[in-house]
Amino acid sequence: MKAKETDRRAVIVGASSGIGLEVARLLLAEGWLLGVAARREERLLALKAEAPERVEVMTIDITSPDADQRLQTLIQRLGGMNLYFHASGIGKQNRMLEPDIELHTVETNALGFTRMVGTAYRYFAAQREGGILAAITSIAGTKGLGPAPSYSATKALQATYLEALEQQAHQRGLPIHIIDIRPGFVDTALLNDDFPYPMLMRPEAVARDIVRSIHRRRHVRIIDGRYRILTFFWRLIPRCLWRRWKL
Repeated sequence: MKAKETDRRAVIVGASSGIGLEVARLLLAEGWLLGVAARREERLLALKAEAPERVEVMTIDITSPDADQRLQTLIQRLGGMNLYFHASGIGKQNRMLEPDIELHTVETNALGFTRMVGTAYRYFAAQREGGILAAITSIAGTKGLGPAPSYSATKALQATYLEALEQQAHQRGLPIHIIDIRPGFVDTALLNDDFPYPMLMRPEAVARDIVRSIHRRRHVRIIDGRYRILTFFWRLIPRCLWRRWKL
C-alpha cells in the first residue's frame, strides 16, 4: 500500500552535507516532505531549491541550549513528523588528547545528540501513531579507539542510548521504531585529517543502505558487509590484547 503524504514527513538534522544530505535527496525523490536542519543555512537553502514546496529549513546548532525548541518549531512548520533522522556529529583523531577536541566532541556527540534525539522521542511518545527514530552512530563505538578517544566513547554512548530508548518504548507500549545505523569509514568532510582510512565508502551508497534500512524497519544496521565482519572479530579481542593493538 502506498503511504499517504501525511505519513511521509521527515526531519533530518545534519542535512547540509555528507550522508544527511544524500539521505535527504533520496527521500525527496520518493516524495517525502522534509524539514532539514544544520548550522550552515546556505547549504540547506540550496537543498530547498531542489524542491521548494516540499522542504522546510531551520538553522540549528545542536550544542545550543535552544536547539530542542528550534527542532519543535521545525516540526510544527512541517505539519508533523513521522521520521526523525539524526546525522549530525563530529569526529577527529586526537592522539595527543588536546582538551578542546575532546570536550567539543562530547558536547556535540553526547550532549547535542541526547538533546535532539530526546526531543524527537518525546514528540513521538506524545503522538498516538508514533514514528521512526533513526540515528547514525558508528562502528567506532564497538571498542575504545586510542587515536580518537572521545569519538569512540561518544559513539558507544549513542548506541547504548538508542538501545535504552528502544527498551523503554517497548515497555511503555509506544509505537516508536528505533534504528541504530553504524557505518564504517565514509568519504565525507568528517574524515579531513589526511589519514589513509581503509575501506572508504561513498556517501551515496551509504545513504541508499540507510533508506532501505528505514523502509525495512531494521533495528541495528552496520554498513557495509566488510565492517560487519570486522566488528564481529573486534568484539572477540580481549582487553589484554586490544590495549597492545596498533591503530
